[in-house]
Amino acid sequence: MPRAVILDADTVTSGDVSLGPLTSLMETAVFGFTSPDEIATNIGDAEIVLTNKCRITEDVFEKCPNLKFIGLFATGYNNIEIDAAKRHGCVVANVPGYSSDAVAQHTFALILNHFSKIHEYDDYVQSGSWGKSKLFTHFEIPLNELSGKTIGIIGYGAIGRAVVKIAMAFTMNVLVYTRTAPSDCGGVTVCELPDLLENSDIVTLHCPLNEGTKELINAETLSMMKPTALLVNTSRGGVINERDLAESLKSGKIASAAIDVLTTEPISPDCPLLGLPNCVITPHVAWAPIETRVRLIEFVADNIKAYLSGTPTNNVAG
Repeated sequence: MPRAVILDADTVTSGDVSLGPLTSLMETAVFGFTSPDEIATNIGDAEIVLTNKCRITEDVFEKCPNLKFIGLFATGYNNIEIDAAKRHGCVVANVPGYSSDAVAQHTFALILNHFSKIHEYDDYVQSGSWGKSKLFTHFEIPLNELSGKTIGIIGYGAIGRAVVKIAMAFTMNVLVYTRTAPSDCGGVTVCELPDLLENSDIVTLHCPLNEGTKELINAETLSMMKPTALLVNTSRGGVINERDLAESLKSGKIASAAIDVLTTEPISPDCPLLGLPNCVITPHVAWAPIETRVRLIEFVADNIKAYLSGTPTNNVAG
């Protein structure tokens, strides 16, 4: 029976979700967290490695020649050197689509918080101000409807399509920027990036991080957006140049941002977005509802079973 290692179990469970579907398949060493300099040591002679964000590099493959399967607790795989995996004959199996509904939900939680001012109004009530008012209502913090607003979606994969469905339920206008236009747009307008940025009240990012999308949102592209626009990112932090975004928020080039992912995670004390009053930041949790993590672990188990049976699935190392 092959030996397996989970390098960063704490990224998928705090004890609230069982790892049983994985550990029951084989002898498994479980590490809650593995620092970069411990990766090769913790893998040792294991054949199967499960990880969320640990970087598996050429050096790790050289030090761990038995490594033949990497199971990712994620859809993205930019933490794995895929060319090195191919050279060493290692399968790299991701989990596509497991968190689409969860991320779309969080995207709209951020959008609704902005337009309905949930946090600000709760602060107003908790401060005792409403209780001292002569009126039954208080609407001095401006509220806006989503209906009729234009949402620009960058990326049209499973998450982007899930966001479209919610947007249409709110009777919003939908623009999409994608490398490959779908054959049936179903009421979605596919356009070039400058057109999307210029015409959107909300710009939301749902693209992978790669050489083509790295810092796609920068001083130049931010300058194309409406000064009233909201920028939302639940994809990958590196898609945004955070210093350029901070300057745009401070200068009023755009109105607000709502961010779930950053270039450096956990957040660095010198992150330029930290402390800005018009930037809401959540700690990379869009993907993480309990139901989503249960589903993720089950999918990773299925990827392992497929590998053990000699028919690997979701192998991004091809």
